[in-house]
Amino acid sequence: MVSEVPVREVTAARDSGTMRGRIAFCAIAACVVLAVLMGASAWLLLGRSASGTATGSPVQIEVKQGADVRTLAKRLESAGVIRNALVFRLGARALRRERRLMPGVYDLATGMSVISVLDALEAGPSIDYETVTIPEGFVVDQIAERFEKQAGIPKAEFLALGKSGAAKFSAGHPYLAGAYKGSLEGYLFPKTYRVRKGSSAGEVIEMMLDQFDAEIVQVDVEQAKKRGLTLGQVVTLASMIERECRLDSERPLVSSVVYNRLRTDSYLKIDATVQYVLGNNRFRLTGRDIKIDSPYNTYTHKGLPPGPISNPGLKSLKAAAAPAQTKLLYYVLTGKDGSHTFTTNLADFLAAKKKSKKVFGE
Repeated sequence: MVSEVPVREVTAARDSGTMRGRIAFCAIAACVVLAVLMGASAWLLLGRSASGTATGSPVQIEVKQGADVRTLAKRLESAGVIRNALVFRLGARALRRERRLMPGVYDLATGMSVISVLDALEAGPSIDYETVTIPEGFVVDQIAERFEKQAGIPKAEFLALGKSGAAKFSAGHPYLAGAYKGSLEGYLFPKTYRVRKGSSAGEVIEMMLDQFDAEIVQVDVEQAKKRGLTLGQVVTLASMIERECRLDSERPLVSSVVYNRLRTDSYLKIDATVQYVLGNNRFRLTGRDIKIDSPYNTYTHKGLPPGPISNPGLKSLKAAAAPAQTKLLYYVLTGKDGSHTFTTNLADFLAAKKKSKKVFGE
């Protein structure tokens, strides 16, 4: 016998069960959402740098104009500022800060929370900088003057270190141990630098030496060593090339002349080395000039000078390490565009010298 249950009672029972199910589902869903939100908040607020990276170490990060959040997040993670690039991206998106990050240079630290980083990048740059360009071929005095004028670095402080302070930097840059009279001439790499206001001369010099280290790896110094030159001599030769050449195509040729004259034990007779001693760029040297008593005078002393005469750029450094393979022994300026005439013998050189006087006068 089948008992009958009133339809209204069955419907009521089903509605009651469904309601309880919905309430339970909503409660579970709310707990999950709350847990996710709490976890995300904790991750954003407490997220630390990657395992093995000490927290609190200073990190300088530059945010370029138009930089995308994905690239920035990877850089922050790589530097140890944040733990996870994905969390940073999601946090920036969730908080609608993707388009609020200001370009500039920031002093951050390892182990920061995502929220702290976002706050800093939204507030704007924490560092005030001056941009200073040092051209190829500048000497220490010119560099010191430019940094004082454009970035407020005391010239006297810079010169004291630049002319005799190599020992202070030799621990991090061992090649400076043999610098002539402790001079940093030749190793202050010419480039455009962003100098933080309030920086000391030592900090600026360290930055320039670090740049030299980064650039010199592109130079085949080992090949030059096989030709009998040390790193210091490569820099010295490059500094001469920098002062003698205006055209890039002629740098390997001037280098070749120097190597060939060194091999034949001839006086180099490079005007730029005498001009370095005189402290000027006189177009033509006088008979009195070339008799000046100085180890830098390549008219009276054989071989390379004892140290660099300028701060050369990468092209001159490469030319010094890899000269053109020629038999050239002489060159003289004959073109108003800065071009030289190169010769293998004295007679042709003297003829070119006459041409030079016709172009530029006596």
